[in-house]
Amino acid sequence: MHKKSLTKNYIAEIKQILANARTKAYSAVNSAMAEAYWLIGKRIVEEEQNGKARANYGEKILETLSKELTQEFGKGFSERNLRWFRQFYVSFPNEKILHTLCAKLSWSHIRLILSVSNPAAQQYYLTEAAQQHWSVRALERNISTLYYQRLLSSQKKDPVVKEMLAKTKELQNDKLEFIKNPSVLEFLGLPSNAGYTENNLENAIISNLQKFMLELGKGFAFVARQQHIKTEHSDFYIDLVFYNYILKCFVIIELKTGKVSHQDIGQVDMYVRMYDDLHRRKGDNPAIGILLCSETDKIIARYSVLNKNKQLFAAKYMAYLPTEKELAQEIERQKILLRLQLEEDKKENRK
Repeated sequence: MHKKSLTKNYIAEIKQILANARTKAYSAVNSAMAEAYWLIGKRIVEEEQNGKARANYGEKILETLSKELTQEFGKGFSERNLRWFRQFYVSFPNEKILHTLCAKLSWSHIRLILSVSNPAAQQYYLTEAAQQHWSVRALERNISTLYYQRLLSSQKKDPVVKEMLAKTKELQNDKLEFIKNPSVLEFLGLPSNAGYTENNLENAIISNLQKFMLELGKGFAFVARQQHIKTEHSDFYIDLVFYNYILKCFVIIELKTGKVSHQDIGQVDMYVRMYDDLHRRKGDNPAIGILLCSETDKIIARYSVLNKNKQLFAAKYMAYLPTEKELAQEIERQKILLRLQLEEDKKENRK
């Protein structure tokens, strides 16, 4: 056998060993999560059934349990999540399913399936997602496009199946889905953030924007970086969050390293609304969102201001917010510094 061919086979075998090990680790964590959450759901139901005033008693159980678990185990045990655990047990009371189908799926898969109201559709998605190895994104698309219902109503099922496979092909390619899954990170007690996928430019700009905003001297206080917020089925991370104690409002900053799209603008508006719902206190003004775009030859800054009278609201706040020009200059300065640093690193590596 040729030496070069031998080397390639050797490397391929090593890669396969690592791929198999990761698959085993993935399956082990999935199985442990499913079993733990199902058992918690079972105990919640049993405890509620022992209460005299079942509804009120049940809510009190969840409130107390959430506080205790969060204090000892960290995030992932909100009252809402505990309701999901309870629903998991109620929807699939047969423990055997834990060690067959559920062991092959992540909690994100299971939570999506639990959102389906039709029990027959739930069972179908659970079986197919496990057996066909659907990613979370593929499963989400199939549920949202009523794949199960369309299959039932179609006399010729092959075209429906082929269309689904074609549409979800690209959604199956994220090998880091497991590592980035916030539910897994919370379950394992690891930091939950989106830092795993950020590139150097984005990291550098965000880090220095944080300092830049605080150095403005216009009432900014740092709140969080890559702050995790979630909806019923999705997880989001806000790049930077500040609170301006002069204006009495939160300021949210999102950075996009590509061209700004309508979806990006909509996303920032959603973040602003969600943040107000979750964190705005009595006496606070509505939050402000700043969307930044850093392209190779062009820098764009956009403000998202949500209020009934946008013009007056914007005029009131613009005196304290950095201008588009100031933001553009700061981003450009950081891009130049980063390029110089990369050039220095290359010189050092050549030595």
